Amino acid sequence: MKRVLFAILAAVCLSQPAFADEKLAGTKNCLACHSVNTQVVGPSFKDVAKKYAGDKSAVNTLAAKVRGGGGGVWGAIPMPTNPQVNEAESKKLVTWILGLK
Repeated sequence: MKRVLFAILAAVCLSQPAFADEKLAGTKNCLACHSVNTQVVGPSFKDVAKKYAGDKSAVNTLAAKVRGGGGGVWGAIPMPTNPQVNEAESKKLVTWILGLK
């Protein structure tokens, strides 16, 4: 019984960062144009993770795009600036996105 409770507790604790970062994405309005699994206005977060897999400069590059906007990579619709997201938050969001499988 103790092992089962420990396994459940460990699973909950280990999954909290993913929920926390998805919650941050919601509070910063990322989910208005993106979703984890499907394209909305912009690409899905999982598609972004696939595209930038193995790119060591992706966190800094994408964090800057989160804050400053960008365009031309995923089609004609540009990503607007997001002044409500600070540098630390943008890096946290991008790190979470790039870790999605």
